[in-house]
Amino acid sequence: MLTVLLVTFPFFALVLAGFVAARRRLLPLDAIPGLNSFVLYFALPAMLYRFGSTTPIAQLLDASVFGLYLLCGLVMVALAVAVTKGGRIGWNDAALGALVAAFPNTGFMGVPLLAALMGPGSVGTVIVIILVDMVVTSSLCIALSRLDAGEGGAVAAARQALRGVLSNPMPWAIGLGAAASAAQFTLPGPVEKTVWLLADAASPVALFTIGVVLARSQMQADHPMPLRDYVPVALMKLFLHPLLVWGAGSAAIALGVPLAPSTLTVMVLVAALPSASNVSLLAERFGADNGRIARIILVSTALAFLSFSGAVALLRP
Repeated sequence: MLTVLLVTFPFFALVLAGFVAARRRLLPLDAIPGLNSFVLYFALPAMLYRFGSTTPIAQLLDASVFGLYLLCGLVMVALAVAVTKGGRIGWNDAALGALVAAFPNTGFMGVPLLAALMGPGSVGTVIVIILVDMVVTSSLCIALSRLDAGEGGAVAAARQALRGVLSNPMPWAIGLGAAASAAQFTLPGPVEKTVWLLADAASPVALFTIGVVLARSQMQADHPMPLRDYVPVALMKLFLHPLLVWGAGSAAIALGVPLAPSTLTVMVLVAALPSASNVSLLAERFGADNGRIARIILVSTALAFLSFSGAVALLRP
């Protein structure tokens, strides 16, 4: 366990550094959108392209990983909505809460952390999971969030979610990387060095940005809220989600599904990551209670230092 904590500590320490920087106003809040844009449009796409282009194409087209993780994500969304909807929490808040219960912080945290813990060979599985969450899970939850507005609202939200996927550079970077891997294409030397430099910046800046975004969300979410409105969802993310993936994956292997135990381990560890910090931006955009979403993300991120490290200690060979 101590060995695992020594590996995970720098990642969570960078998140804490960003959180403290924003809380102490060492980083102006006006600078946060620019920092987030650098990560989203430059550093992370470069990192995902690098991993995609250097990963065997067969790992990026693993239907077993895609189908199994999608099934577990849909179950998590259904459970989270069933547990939380009612009373003060309508479809909008329940659906966005379900998204933070099912959507791990894979892009900003999972790719560099899993690569450090499990080796570069794990990244192909992580990339498949990113596609599931960004294309299917997030689109479904956004559509569900509009059910309070009637059928037209849900259809409009689904279209808006699709436009959001198409305008997000991360899936395009993954697709270009996969195409480069399949064609065994390499970038010209100076271009490759430029992309690789951006990729090297992705991990520290993305982790720092998580802390900054969490601090801003907490500062803006100053209204009181009972613990039952957000703590159970954070616990579902950290404990129920990885247990569900482990159970479903173990059953699939027993039934003969071609899923390697090492791949299942990576999937379980991805599910054990804290909630994706960018869901708070979606909550703002769709008028959900961002204070609740921010608290779920903050609690899951704080607890994940021990819960995720414990999962690694239990599962890693």
